[in-house]
Amino acid sequence: MSHDLPQISEAEFEVMKIVWKHAPISTNEITEKLLRTTSWSPKTIQTLIKRLVNKGALTYEKQSRVFVYTPLVKEDEYIGQASNSFLTRFYNGKIASMVSAYIENDRLSEAEIEDLRSLLSGKSPKGESQHG
Repeated sequence: MSHDLPQISEAEFEVMKIVWKHAPISTNEITEKLLRTTSWSPKTIQTLIKRLVNKGALTYEKQSRVFVYTPLVKEDEYIGQASNSFLTRFYNGKIASMVSAYIENDRLSEAEIEDLRSLLSGKSPKGESQHG
């Protein structure tokens, strides 16, 4: 990944999911959507939005009297980073133990195992070299 993504909490991630889905989106719309799915107060939600802006995860512009937010990072980049920290948490970062768990449970097809082999040898399946 070219740039380090800001570390965000699970609560902040909930805010990001809404912005990714609906951007550009105003403060009120974010608040309204989160009030439906969480027990947070509007004040809490606004604090989370502010934090995400400070961390560089969101950017905003003022349209008339409304702040409208757009994400500064792509969802797939975040998900990629989240799965890395998932690995770190659950397998102490040992991808081998995760892979062997999958193989033991017959979860991987031959093709997927091939893809993994090429990934592990530093080449992507498409034949372009990965620079990590």
